Amino acid sequence: MTRTRVLITGMSGLIGGIMGRALEGKYELAALNRRPVPGVRCHQADVADLEAIRPAFAGVDVVLHLAALASADATFEELLPPNVIGTYNVFEAARLAGVRRVVFASSGAVVSWYEREEPYRELVAGTGLPPGGGWPAITHESPVRPENLYGCTKVWGEVLGRHYADRHGLSVLCVRIGAVVPEDRPTAPRHRSVWCSHRDVAQMLERCIAAPAGLRYDIFYAVSNNQHGYRDLAHARAVLGYAPQDSADDHAAAS
Repeated sequence: MTRTRVLITGMSGLIGGIMGRALEGKYELAALNRRPVPGVRCHQADVADLEAIRPAFAGVDVVLHLAALASADATFEELLPPNVIGTYNVFEAARLAGVRRVVFASSGAVVSWYEREEPYRELVAGTGLPPGGGWPAITHESPVRPENLYGCTKVWGEVLGRHYADRHGLSVLCVRIGAVVPEDRPTAPRHRSVWCSHRDVAQMLERCIAAPAGLRYDIFYAVSNNQHGYRDLAHARAVLGYAPQDSADDHAAAS
């Protein structure tokens, strides 16, 4: 049988590299990137140029859209080409090519303003658990509260995906990815709450790629099984079978 053809945008980035290694041999992989990706068939183009990227989508089954400017301090002018125009171009190129699913790499930044309020502020401070035990999880149905313009661009991508799912029948799964860092361990106190290991983010994104075709649109959080976590994982467990293997609590306290 022909293997599922997966196009990864932004494959030269941290998560793109993680996914390239995780999916190698399981899928027929290709990359859409501004620079070459060794060992992978790569179409070089800027996602901000729709006509330039369209050839990369021919014959593709699933697009894993990771390409973005991920910066909390970026200006709107910096974010506009890759995160706003580029995300539209990826969805539109996928529609025009008959791609069946786009897995959109969103971000926990769409809800990070909650961290300015208790009990979440205490959780991300890394100083201890709030008194009284349990605290309400922020779910995929909670109102978005982005802290910066980067988070706003990820809200745009999620809403755009909803539109493409409803209007064009494209399957769109949005993953609000937590703190994935090169060291693959917590490196700051906040990571005790929002850290996501390399193998956990790979598991989540692969589960989205392989999810049943009837799953039209959904939003999931991707973090590890952190005791201080506030982002809901029950929905991803129920729908995708996501079972994080790692926890920030397995590492020495970050400072």
